[in-house]
Amino acid sequence: MEAVIGLLLMLLGVFHGVETYCDGRINGAQCYGALGGTVVLRLMDSASGIHRYQFYKNKAVILSGRTNRIITNRLEGRSSFTPSDGTFRINDLSRTDGGEYTLKSFDSRGRLLDPQILQLTIEAPVSSVLLVSECLSQGEMRVSCSSDGGDSPQYSWTLDGHTLTDAQLLSGNKDSNTITLRQDVSGQLVCSVSNHVSSVSQNKTISTCGFIFIDCISNGTHISQWVHEANNTLCVETPTARPSTTEGKEPDITVSNKPSPNNTTPGLNLPIKDEHWYIMAGVLAVLVILLVVGVAVVCAHKKRQNNKPKEEDDEQELTYADVRVVKRQVRREPQKEEAGVEYGEVRFSGRPRQSAQPAGDDCVYSMVCRDR
Repeated sequence: MEAVIGLLLMLLGVFHGVETYCDGRINGAQCYGALGGTVVLRLMDSASGIHRYQFYKNKAVILSGRTNRIITNRLEGRSSFTPSDGTFRINDLSRTDGGEYTLKSFDSRGRLLDPQILQLTIEAPVSSVLLVSECLSQGEMRVSCSSDGGDSPQYSWTLDGHTLTDAQLLSGNKDSNTITLRQDVSGQLVCSVSNHVSSVSQNKTISTCGFIFIDCISNGTHISQWVHEANNTLCVETPTARPSTTEGKEPDITVSNKPSPNNTTPGLNLPIKDEHWYIMAGVLAVLVILLVVGVAVVCAHKKRQNNKPKEEDDEQELTYADVRVVKRQVRREPQKEEAGVEYGEVRFSGRPRQSAQPAGDDCVYSMVCRDR
């Protein structure tokens, strides 16, 4: 019983100490006050420049005055007005203090100036926060944040000073009072609960639930899941020595605290040694292709060299054909000098043409006799 009374006294002390401020000079202002606390409303710059003013709660006048003189204050027991700065302070707020307030000002001729309206809402402040965490069957961690008292509480979470991201959350909204963290999340977790009149937070150091992520191929079956490390019987290497040959080798095993982004697709995980064989086979294939291309280039070059002498023989035959045409021209020249010329027998030398013989006509003339 004494503990309950102490708790109530503590809550009353917390409520009484909450003070809020609102600028009521802005027409349509939304103001908030803490239940049991104090609210300070700024109604005007100074009352000295206003001939007459009246402050209404709903339709009842609670404050009225002229310049620097207060005429009426119906909340005098728990409120005060300061004409020099135009502030109206209300203490020990209750739910009934909430509502619409209107300030009406009049000039020296009694004309009403533009009225100012504000809305005051009374909220119970948040008193304390309780943070509870529990491990789930697959290694996830569910964390709940609850608060005592407090109207319209709003929740926010941080981990090691940073706002939680979607990658760290398995389910739940970052603005809700219950979240579920992924298996690999750990650190200093803080839950903050607030409303318009108060804010309270609670922190807790969390660690993983003892789960590890395994990703391996065992007996031809791909295994990729979170398991409890203490009870793990999957993808466990035997203590026996492995044979040096590749026959009968045990499957390679990958065990980590979080899933690897490169091993998320089943059927694409290859042992490291097999990957080396694929790389060596690719290099050998490239070398064979380069060798075949080199042999083809050499053969093509030799073929061009063998075709060169044939082209030179063809040029020599073409030169010999030109020489035979020259012999016909020489035979016509004696006919132009005199028609009565008799030619004897003309014989061509059957000897082969020698490269050292000077250039000239390849013809031999016999004796020519002119008829007298």
